[in-house]
Amino acid sequence: MKLRRKLASPYDYGIPIISVGNLIVGGSGKTPFVIALSSRYKDVTVISRGYGRKSSGLIEVSRRGKVLTDVKESGDEAMLMSISLPHSSVIVSENRDAAIIYAKKNGAKIIVLDDGFNKVNIKKYDILLEPRVIYNYFAFPAGPFREFYSTRKYADSILKEEREFIREVSIEDITSKMLLVTAISNPARLDKYLPDTVVKKVYYADHAYFDEAILIKLLKEYKATSILCTSKDRVKMQSFKLPISEMKLKLEIKDEIFIKIDMYIKKEFIYEK
Repeated sequence: MKLRRKLASPYDYGIPIISVGNLIVGGSGKTPFVIALSSRYKDVTVISRGYGRKSSGLIEVSRRGKVLTDVKESGDEAMLMSISLPHSSVIVSENRDAAIIYAKKNGAKIIVLDDGFNKVNIKKYDILLEPRVIYNYFAFPAGPFREFYSTRKYADSILKEEREFIREVSIEDITSKMLLVTAISNPARLDKYLPDTVVKKVYYADHAYFDEAILIKLLKEYKATSILCTSKDRVKMQSFKLPISEMKLKLEIKDEIFIKIDMYIKKEFIYEK
């Protein structure tokens, strides 16, 4: 990656492209940040790789809020973004360049790249999200970093949790005895938001899919009154006939961050919000 960055000659697609990424493996708030950012503009297309999906190639997940496929085709994060952005479009594709061209042909005025910091061949505004505390600064496999820590210098904005953005978690349909079921990376990060009514925690691999019959057995085994899950998990339970309590995550983001992004858009392109 270091060599790629030195040799890179980013291509200008003639459209505002804002990348939201991180250097550390695991959840950093990219999805809620993409949702918060994309909801501020018209004619936005979000492009994601679609981690965990059971498909390949370019797939249009939603067009201007209309969902066109299911969660297994899109992946959980892309489906969550589609549901959360009723006026935007979402595409999943391993080939981000092909997805940008497709989005432009279909009327996109702004592109938001989910997890696009390492796409060095694309001219874009790079936002890098960082956790509040970093305990290990080594690159994988010795540490959690995808690239060297020094790579952060290539970002246009570096946003640190609890400095530039704060997580806000609420629980919908809370019950007296909840069974936490989640398939996210580093699930222990949920602990500080859990109420005392959680009777058991069940962790799946990141992006894993759920079996309704197994969840029913778990509910009975622990005498729980509902399944507690994140919004990312919930999109994979849409057809389940189960009592579900949902942990909803929003980011409170400083206005100055959006001001900088607006300045980038207005400076590089003629675009009216």
